[in-house]
Amino acid sequence: MNRRLLSLLLILLAGGAAYLLFPYNLAFLTRILIMIVLVLSLDLILGLAGIATLGQAAMYGAGAYAAGLFAIHVWADPVAGLLAGALAGAALAALSGAVLMRTQGLTLIMLTIAVAQICAEIANRARAVTGGADGLRGIRPGKVLGLWEFDFIGITGYWYAFAVMALVLLALAVIARSPFGLSLRGIHESPERMVAIGVSVYRRRLAAYTMGGAVAGTAGALSAQITQLVSLEAFSFTLSAEALIMLILGGTGRLYGAVLGTVIFMAVHHLAAANDPFNWLFVIGALVLAVVFFLPRGLIVLPTGLKRLAKGGRHAGS
Repeated sequence: MNRRLLSLLLILLAGGAAYLLFPYNLAFLTRILIMIVLVLSLDLILGLAGIATLGQAAMYGAGAYAAGLFAIHVWADPVAGLLAGALAGAALAALSGAVLMRTQGLTLIMLTIAVAQICAEIANRARAVTGGADGLRGIRPGKVLGLWEFDFIGITGYWYAFAVMALVLLALAVIARSPFGLSLRGIHESPERMVAIGVSVYRRRLAAYTMGGAVAGTAGALSAQITQLVSLEAFSFTLSAEALIMLILGGTGRLYGAVLGTVIFMAVHHLAAANDPFNWLFVIGALVLAVVFFLPRGLIVLPTGLKRLAKGGRHAGS
């Protein structure tokens, strides 16, 4: 219990420090928070359950369009729209996962990409509903909990996204330590052994994929409400690939690794693109290669590695 309270306190301190240190970059910080939620959804699917996917943008886009349409045609309440986005992401994950979870390896990866592309094409053709290539506009979310209105500076948007991110992180931390989460780790490590002890691997994988879809849909809903625009880019392959790179950088199977990887990737991306708009991908590529070769378990294990190195140096010196 004390550990969870300490983690919550550190999260709150980090959010407050970022707000105070970068008051004129709230839009960028908010984008980082939204991406953290998306990468956390991928960590649940890939890091815990071992489900390889490159189509997480499908659920993200479904959540974004659902929240946008909900705000325009049903109710402008942000929390209700957030739930609509989560349900849309979960529904898409459940429907597609019923087929996808019966496959593995390269077949599974290609099918997840196909699902995202199909969703993008449907959104493009349903121009009367989604706006097509012009995007879904006219999203005007109401006050958060009836108290805080979205402002031009982005203060409400930042703290709203931060609160959602913190709740998602804590919820996934509880799930990861639960019997269900432990069974997902077992399936990741040895599905044959889990089948031998009577665990339904297919049902657990489908449940994990659906939960990950709900979290990804929440991220998409956040993006739609804060930017007040949804475009076809919400279903893009680039978004799924970048989320996977962020997770690899931080470390799969470790929720805080997803947070760390997202922050580092987004910061390096922002700085490198600002200094060299044409060759910034070289910097990202070099960073990924360095992590893969020297820290295959992700940057989250760097402190542990440095401690072991320091202990080894002391022992050698003595």
